Amino acid sequence: MAKKGRRSTYEERLAAVRMLEQKVPVDRVAAAVDVDRSTLLTWWKNYRLIGPESLRTKRTRGSDAKLSDAQMRELYALLVGADPRQLNFGFALWTRAMVGELILRRFKIRVSVATAGRVLKRLGMSPQKPLYRAYQQDPERVAQWKTAIYPEIRRRAAQEDAEIFFADEASVRTDFHAGTTWAPVGRTPVVAKTGARTSVMMISAVSPKGKLRFMVHDNGLKSEEFITFCRRLLDDVPGKKVFLIVDGGRIHTSKMTRRFVQRTERLELFFLPPYSPELNPDEWVWKVRHERGEEPMCR
Repeated sequence: MAKKGRRSTYEERLAAVRMLEQKVPVDRVAAAVDVDRSTLLTWWKNYRLIGPESLRTKRTRGSDAKLSDAQMRELYALLVGADPRQLNFGFALWTRAMVGELILRRFKIRVSVATAGRVLKRLGMSPQKPLYRAYQQDPERVAQWKTAIYPEIRRRAAQEDAEIFFADEASVRTDFHAGTTWAPVGRTPVVAKTGARTSVMMISAVSPKGKLRFMVHDNGLKSEEFITFCRRLLDDVPGKKVFLIVDGGRIHTSKMTRRFVQRTERLELFFLPPYSPELNPDEWVWKVRHERGEEPMCR
């Protein structure tokens, strides 16, 4: 059965500490007022330090009792419609402490970090990992890619029996740490690794149907390596054209790459809008594998 705790009255608490002062055993007093021994001892300690007023139950409010409905709506609009930096915060991601500061600035109401968290929950918000977008990105070009350019690429691919692939490059260092492992509590496992710092360059291509092609290289990727990858990709798609979608990186637009594409009838390059990695599904190949701490795959 649950103990009274906070449900006990001021009179019961006062009577309890007075019994303790009269040398009544702690366990007998705790049983008499139906509270835990630790709770009773806390009452007694506060009583001796502060006095009888310490035994009164402090009033508590709900998570958003201090904010009116209109203030809650305004707070929601500020959190959803503005970057924290636009409101003179030095950090781009909302934290509970920053939300509490915003409430203080806007409504002159001071709330704790915990209360700010409850307010956010009441507003239908949750902590989430954000997606990042470059401010140099041109929204009109992104919209044109989505509504016109890529649909046309798909139409041509169906008409010409071509395979569509999205390609991207990445680098993995030997001192990159990711992933978790199971181990006994309190005994952190140790993984032996080299102390040298070296990098492995990788390039991959993924199709809308989920086909994956990989290649690794010890040194920095140059046009020669990109062309080698394109040749291997063409070998994996015999008898068909390949529509390869890439960003505007230097190795994709170099004279050597352009000459190779011009000589290769089965290969055609298409370029994503600048600063738009979210349009390239191959970006998620590296993202997912790095977050899982997996080794890179290669063909």
